Amino acid sequence: MKILLNELPPAQRQNWLQHTIAPRPICFASTIDKAGQVNLSPFSFFNLFSSNPPIVVFSPARRVRDNTAKHTLENVLEVPEVVINIVDYSMVQQVSLSSCEYPKGVDEFIMAGFTPLASDTVKPPRVAESKVQMECRVIEVKPLGHEGGAGNLVICEVLIMHIADEILNAEGNMIDQKKLQHVARLGGDWYCKVDESNLFHVAKPNHQLGIGFTQLPEEIRHSPILTGNQLAQLANEESLPVAEASFYDPHVKEIIQYFSPNPDEMELELHRYAAHLLDQGKVKDAWQVLLVTTSV
Repeated sequence: MKILLNELPPAQRQNWLQHTIAPRPICFASTIDKAGQVNLSPFSFFNLFSSNPPIVVFSPARRVRDNTAKHTLENVLEVPEVVINIVDYSMVQQVSLSSCEYPKGVDEFIMAGFTPLASDTVKPPRVAESKVQMECRVIEVKPLGHEGGAGNLVICEVLIMHIADEILNAEGNMIDQKKLQHVARLGGDWYCKVDESNLFHVAKPNHQLGIGFTQLPEEIRHSPILTGNQLAQLANEESLPVAEASFYDPHVKEIIQYFSPNPDEMELELHRYAAHLLDQGKVKDAWQVLLVTTSV
């Protein structure tokens, strides 16, 4: 299927993009106008773009159906300050309720049952229920178009972060990812929750160069069993491992004894076992199993 976006109505274009580019973190933006009226609204066109200086960007797009501007956009143009409150699972239903298009002047803090907290450096209040609140100065608002659906990049410098002690690690010096159940937007009415059941580690080659696919032995690189993800785990090693005489795995011994009359089947079975180890994050053990296949 091929889709030419410029041939689609804006609403369909938006649906295809939002279902595809996901999950998206949610900026729960608290803003204020010159008259002191507060607005609270969520935006999933949001992300971190710099840490030095600390810059985050969110985009209150013009409404697709009638090309009107959202109150958040009007507010940051009047008072260039915003508090970005991070959304977690414990507050997602209230956040969704706040996205109702109430008339200007209606306080979403009250309508959605949130508690305002005075900020330290900016005029808009913080959301007490949010476990991470970022006070920001708006340094630029960049319109991306003038039709319905056009984004407006609100470029913000983070001045202060308020972080709930309950989500810190044991040392108290970093957020424990397992304690902050982030919520993200998908397409339509769909969301996802980040919790311990769906977290996983990917070893990042920050301080070393992986050997890459080109250095994998040919019988491993062209394995009919190992997936691209699994091969990448192997190729992320700093140097090509060598067989260790001390390595012993009773299951490997069983495979060799049972399949020794058929070397091709034995190699496939060893690759299946290596794939199992890789799925458990046991890269070094998987390498030792695979090096058996290169030596038999």
